[in-house]
Amino acid sequence: MGNLCLVTGANGHLGNNLVRTLLEQGHHVRAGVRDLSNTEPFQGLECELVYAELEDKAAMLKALQGVEVLYQVAAVFKHWSLDPEAEIVRPNVDGTRIVLEAAALAGIKRVVYVSSVAAVGHNGQPLNEDDWNQDLSNPYYRSKILSEQKAWQVAQAHDLQMVAVLPSAMIGPNAQRLTDTMAFLDSIHKKVVPLDPNFHFNFVDVRDVANACIMAAQQGIAGQRYILANQHSSPFSAIVAAANCVTPGYKQPLVAPKWLLLAVAWGTEWLATLTGKPANLTLSQVQTFYGVKQEYAIAKAREQLAFRPRPPAQALQETFAYLQNRLPS
Repeated sequence: MGNLCLVTGANGHLGNNLVRTLLEQGHHVRAGVRDLSNTEPFQGLECELVYAELEDKAAMLKALQGVEVLYQVAAVFKHWSLDPEAEIVRPNVDGTRIVLEAAALAGIKRVVYVSSVAAVGHNGQPLNEDDWNQDLSNPYYRSKILSEQKAWQVAQAHDLQMVAVLPSAMIGPNAQRLTDTMAFLDSIHKKVVPLDPNFHFNFVDVRDVANACIMAAQQGIAGQRYILANQHSSPFSAIVAAANCVTPGYKQPLVAPKWLLLAVAWGTEWLATLTGKPANLTLSQVQTFYGVKQEYAIAKAREQLAFRPRPPAQALQETFAYLQNRLPS
């Protein structure tokens, strides 16, 4: 049997797929969650469910006892909040520091830290692991940039054998709750997106990311970053085409001008501040994503992690099939 592994955020989209993949490969798995009563994501899985709150060092130390490999997956993933510093940025940065300090105290042999291509950024050119995002305007992106920088500081200070993986927009099965990315695709699946927002997301199947995380633990080079993305981003027309392969009848909508999206985003944010319900389109999202292709060089992950992501069209079609058959949570 394989090593004892702890996966934080094990009920999340990547975390749950990673737990499943580790089990399939014969590893012992501790699934770290904040809510031990929510066992639905682990039905039929032979893993140990443990309490793992990133900002609770004592709990993390307990969860890490006897663990050889830590997969630090847990993070706040949302683009809007009434108080983004308190609800997005600080929990991600402080949580990163605390869990990695706990890993050092527990003598963990290997850490796979899940960052994001948000920490690399995008400008239409094929960016690589040497690139760092300088734009801190989007609170989620800011949290991922600062969190990964904090992770490297802690790893260096405590001589942790850490590798960082940086996934792009993850899609695919085993999503108990839909992430912002999956909710966007679900709205397209339901044919309720009236205009093409001119966003060019780089989609990657969550199962391919899970496999690459395990490869990073086994043969990634400590101190290195690995981008886990597809080589090319997908225009909205490609998403519509994939959706129509599963449920035909969605006509390609007109491209929304940027000024209109900004106006809609302003309105949704204003409404969100009144109701407290999350805005499904924000001003920073429009400024960050409008008209810019998310392109990445993935040669390093291909060569060192044997990363072979399924093509975006296939990943999208399989995701729409999953959404078609998914029971609402």
